[in-house]
Amino acid sequence: MSTGRPGVPAGVRDWAIALGVAATLLATGLSERPSGGGLALLGWTLLAAGGMALVWRRRTPVPVLAVTGLCAVGYQAAGFDVPAVAFLFAVYAAAREGHRTVTVVASVAVLAALPLAALASGLHDTGEAFAQARGALEIAWLVAAGAAGEALRQAERRADEAERTREETARRRADEERLRIARELHDSLTHQISVIKVQAEVAVHVARRRGEQVPEALLAIQEAGREATRELRATLQALRDDDTTPPRGLDQLPDLVERARAIGLDTTLTVEGRRHDVSAAVERTVYRIVQESLTNVARHADAATASVRIDCRPDALVVRIDDDGKAAPGNVATPGVGLLGMSERVTALGGRLRAGPRGEGGFTVQAELPVEQTS
Repeated sequence: MSTGRPGVPAGVRDWAIALGVAATLLATGLSERPSGGGLALLGWTLLAAGGMALVWRRRTPVPVLAVTGLCAVGYQAAGFDVPAVAFLFAVYAAAREGHRTVTVVASVAVLAALPLAALASGLHDTGEAFAQARGALEIAWLVAAGAAGEALRQAERRADEAERTREETARRRADEERLRIARELHDSLTHQISVIKVQAEVAVHVARRRGEQVPEALLAIQEAGREATRELRATLQALRDDDTTPPRGLDQLPDLVERARAIGLDTTLTVEGRRHDVSAAVERTVYRIVQESLTNVARHADAATASVRIDCRPDALVVRIDDDGKAAPGNVATPGVGLLGMSERVTALGGRLRAGPRGEGGFTVQAELPVEQTS
C-alpha cells in the first residue's frame, strides 16, 4: 500500500512530522510556564518524547499509541495543560493499519485519564471544569483522527483489490490467448509437419529396402521432421501450461551441433569457464540463438565450418556463433525474422545482441545475457 507522497522518502516524512509535533508541544508548553522544579522537567521531557515517538508510528503503531497516550497523561499530571496532539497522530496511524479495537480502547482510557491527571496537577479545581472546557473537543478530535485513518485504510484496500482484479483479468486474458495460439498451432502445423516426417521416413525405408544408399539430405529431413515434432509438442504443452519447465537448454546444444554436422556443416562446440546453474529463460534463449544461427548458416551462408562458443562468466553468459560463409561487411542484408526474434529474446532478458559480417569474412552472432546464479 502507498504510505505517502511520491518523491519524498517515508523516513524523512516521519522525522519531519515527529519534529514538528514535538516543537508544537514544547512551544505550547512554554505558554504554561509551570512551576515545580523536577516535576516541570519531567513534563518537558514527556512533551518532547510524545512528539518524537511518532517517528516509529508506521512500524510499530500500537506501542507508539501507548507511549503517546502515557506521555499526554503524564505531562497533564505534571502541570502542562497541553492538548494531546501526538496521541491524535498515533490514533490515526493505528486506525490506518487496522488496529481498530486497540485504538478504541486506548482512546477511551486516555480520555478517562486526562481529567484525573488535570485534577491531580491542580490545573482545575475539579475534573468537571476540564471536561467542560476540553473533554468534548478531545473526543471530537479523537473520533476525527480515527475515522480519517480508517477511511484511508479502506480506500487503500479497495485500490489494492481493484489492482488485483485488473491483474487477474489480464492474466486470464493472457491464458485464453495462449490457449487460442496453441489450438491454432496444433490445427495449422501439426498435420503438415507430420506429413513431412512420414514422407521422409517412408522414403528412407524404401531406399533401404532396395539396397540403395540413403542420401544425407533425406536423413537430415527425417531427423528435422522428428525434431520439429518434438519441438512443436513441447511448445504446445508450454502454451497450455505456463508452469511447464522448458525442455531445451544448454544440455541440448551438443544435439544441435551433431545435427549441423549431419547435413555437412563442420561445427564445433566450445564451453569456457565454470558453468553455473542459470534460469530456464536464459537456457532456453541460448538454445534458440544457437538453433536459429546454425539454421541460418546452413540455409544462407554457403559456409563449410561453424563454431559455437559458450563463455560462462560470473555475471553473464556469452554465446557466439561464427561461420566462414560468404558474408562480408559490404553486403549486409536486412535482418530477417530469425534475427529479430533473437534480438527480442535477448532484450527481454536485459542482454545485448550483436549480429553482422566480420571484416575477414563470415558472419558472427554474439549475445551477452546477464545471469543470476541459482546455486
